[in-house]
Amino acid sequence: MQAWQVHENGEPGEVMRLAEVPPPTPGDGQVLLRVRAANVNFPDALLCRGQYQVRPPLPFTPGVEVCAETEDGRRVLANPALPYGGFAEYTVADAAALLPAPDALDDAEAAALHIGYQTGWFGLHRRAGLQAGETLLVHAAAGGVGSAAVQLGKAAGATVIGVVGGADKAAVARELGCDTVIDRRSEDVIAAVKEATGGRGADVIYDPVGGAAFKQSTKVVAFEGRIVVVGFASGDIPSAALNHALVKNYAILGLHWGLYNTKNPGLVAECHGRLTELAATGAVKPLVSDRVPLDGAAGAVQRVADGVTTGRVAVVLEKGAAA
Repeated sequence: MQAWQVHENGEPGEVMRLAEVPPPTPGDGQVLLRVRAANVNFPDALLCRGQYQVRPPLPFTPGVEVCAETEDGRRVLANPALPYGGFAEYTVADAAALLPAPDALDDAEAAALHIGYQTGWFGLHRRAGLQAGETLLVHAAAGGVGSAAVQLGKAAGATVIGVVGGADKAAVARELGCDTVIDRRSEDVIAAVKEATGGRGADVIYDPVGGAAFKQSTKVVAFEGRIVVVGFASGDIPSAALNHALVKNYAILGLHWGLYNTKNPGLVAECHGRLTELAATGAVKPLVSDRVPLDGAAGAVQRVADGVTTGRVAVVLEKGAAA
């Protein structure tokens, strides 16, 4: 079968190589899956660079979420078991963690519903307790993680402010349903948020960026507001001034979605059921901005790493070749 492999750490476009390799053999509790579509995530770039919290042995295949087909013909969502990631014709995953792919979504959309939307759901609802009528601010609102949070926020009845970088991304954020869009490249984010909220600030702030975005968040979070930290796409992990959180009465909440798979997997299945219902009604629909064939995976991961994409980029295998 064909699979992308990383033999040394570095930039995805330089270290990912397409190769002919034997199909993986499932271990105990695992199943073999034929990949239908694999979504590109920022962690794929971190894996290539050797900067992710999980460091699989070299060589490995990146690709952390797929829509795939089981040997008995079921269409499922899965997180591949590294080192056999999803940018390949076949992968393996834990049988107990498979989730049914929503009928309302095609393969690329279904692959994109998993990590980003689960993270958004747990962050906004489980951790931050977002309520209808509250104001939600989403950093990187046109990106893969941010676009999911925007849709989930709107579905929950929140007023959504999207912060983006550039006019093209601002247009995408408006199409996603943001009530207010702020271009950080041409506007003062802090002043714009205060103007949009009448000086009150945002009740919930969803931050996959870190760095300067987190510092801005601390200046525009409302009384008893909640800042949900879900990642550091900027590469800058900020330090929180806890005295500031004390005097302004706000909470800083961490969200590592992967922990729920081991600490409370029942919640993951429950969340998937709710996401499937939202997809069926059209309340959420992953924004897949680009679909590339398997041989375009390295370039796609590099574009996501460079921050030039909107929504999700999916690697689509129309028919999975024979092993």
